[in-house]
Amino acid sequence: MHSTELAAKVAADYSVRLLAAAAIAIVGLLAMRWIGAFVARGLDRRTLDLPVRHLIVGAVRAAIFTLTLIAVLDKVGVQVAPLVAGLGIAGLGLGFALQGILGDLIAGLYITVMKPFQVGESLELLGVQGQVSDIDLLTTTLVPPDASRIVIPNKKIIGEVLHRFGTARQLTLKVSIASAADLDHALAAVREVVRASPRVLNDPAPVTAVETVAETITIVAKAWLAISDWEPAQAELYPAIVERLRRDKIPPFGAPAKAA
Repeated sequence: MHSTELAAKVAADYSVRLLAAAAIAIVGLLAMRWIGAFVARGLDRRTLDLPVRHLIVGAVRAAIFTLTLIAVLDKVGVQVAPLVAGLGIAGLGLGFALQGILGDLIAGLYITVMKPFQVGESLELLGVQGQVSDIDLLTTTLVPPDASRIVIPNKKIIGEVLHRFGTARQLTLKVSIASAADLDHALAAVREVVRASPRVLNDPAPVTAVETVAETITIVAKAWLAISDWEPAQAELYPAIVERLRRDKIPPFGAPAKAA
């Protein structure tokens, strides 16, 4: 066989391989798109959070793309087995390098699926406190009362003691009055001030009671408020209670009651 004929035969054979590889690539990419869309529609009907749905769809598409790439390389004559082995070794090294990120990812999946807390709730953990503003697969973001941002890696959250306030939080107010003061009058005054506040929730109802009786009497009022109202209510209710006690001439701690 002449060299010209051999070259023509090799070119024809390689052209067939290239056409077959192109056909496999087109079919694989279309399958990746269609199957990904089908899986996404199926997950939309389930009660899964958006990050989890995106992760599942991305994994399905990545698997189809990998199989398509292997088939295309094999069709054009590339030895796939050594390549896969090399990628496996590289993937192992990459896994060690990215183990921190993988830990955050696994913890993020746990938080997203098990829902130990949700966006909008108030938490206290790792010595910080704030309202959850965002949960993604790697981090959880809290907004403390000073309106800054605290970004916590998800792996730091798993296994820690978590104080979950939810969407409402109890506010405890304490005021001391003279032991000789009219106790019933003082309790009624504090109760009225607390219940009159538009920030205080009616359910659960606020509670006003005597906490301690000694040289002074300590009155405690406990009220439930929305998380966003917790800080402002504290700043509003204390002055209102003090002003009401002054107006009703209820002697404060250290002041003797006036003779009738």
